[in-house]
Amino acid sequence: MIRTTAKLADGRELIYFDTDPVADRGSRDLRPLEPVASRSEIRRDPATGAWVTIAAHRQGRIYHPPADECPLCPSRHGRLSEIPDADYQVAVFENRFPSLAPGAPEPAAPHPLHDVRAGDGRCEVVCFTADHDASFADLDEDRARLVLDAWTDRTAELSALPGVRQVYCFENRGAEIGVTLAHPHGQVYALPFTTPRTARMAEQADRHRAATGRNLFEDLLAAERADATRVVLAGTHWTAFVPFAARWPYEVHLHPHRRVPDLTRLSEDERAELPGLYLDLLRRFDRLFGTPQAPVRTPYISAWHQAPVSGGAELALHLELFTVRRTTDKLKYLAGTESGMEAYMNDIAPEDAARRLREVAR
Repeated sequence: MIRTTAKLADGRELIYFDTDPVADRGSRDLRPLEPVASRSEIRRDPATGAWVTIAAHRQGRIYHPPADECPLCPSRHGRLSEIPDADYQVAVFENRFPSLAPGAPEPAAPHPLHDVRAGDGRCEVVCFTADHDASFADLDEDRARLVLDAWTDRTAELSALPGVRQVYCFENRGAEIGVTLAHPHGQVYALPFTTPRTARMAEQADRHRAATGRNLFEDLLAAERADATRVVLAGTHWTAFVPFAARWPYEVHLHPHRRVPDLTRLSEDERAELPGLYLDLLRRFDRLFGTPQAPVRTPYISAWHQAPVSGGAELALHLELFTVRRTTDKLKYLAGTESGMEAYMNDIAPEDAARRLREVAR
């Protein structure tokens, strides 16, 4: 992997990741941009203890631009974008409209119950390919591996920033999910707090350790592999399965067989196997509502769960992949029980979802 850093016109960092050591990355950003000013803050919900990010400045961010104005495509004569070069393999840059950013002003708490802090952190955009019309599932294994290397690089660097508690790599795909830029991309958030889902996992893992003396995630993976009813696919170093209590119509968790806290701790053998398995899963999602000859781009969220920077020793790196689509023409909307009470209700049995995902293998 060849890593090249540059600066955009407003001072934000841009990083190219290449496999070609002679790639020319000397283009300058010629746009007349003003420096980014973040006014975000994080507020703790007194009733639940969860942190909520308030980022009112994001209302003006780019929303569904036409393809010929895409800010994630390479720059062309007469159309300058976030990527100054005429081509790229994988590019990562600081978001121009970040939910969290360094240097946010420190707010004052209006009441003893109200815990409020500056929204210090970092939000990055990860462009998987220069091809506007592609998707992650269209990549070959070499390019998918390069994306994995970029995620790992960003996890290591962002984890070292002052105040960062957790690094979250993810991809949202599809307008149904809420994506506002069609170009294939994901994001990396360096968060100044531990996310609520991670905190709940840590609590469960601690309880399991106290009750059994064993690790929750190691036991969970062993149980799924022993039964195999919900296993979708497995390799030498990874297993993908539909969780026993899946929240979404089609939801798959991908775990390495060896428990590690984050992407930086994977071995070379684990890294080498992951791209093929991950691409297989994404392509199966696309065949769920189409055919092998005519796959449909299923909307999904792909979320890497990593342990917090400090603490969370019982947690395990894993990927959670899910779609909001439940049939070809129906979406899973969060109803009152789910949005209002976080009590999920799934219309598809996890065992049936796993069977269907096995059936759509090529």
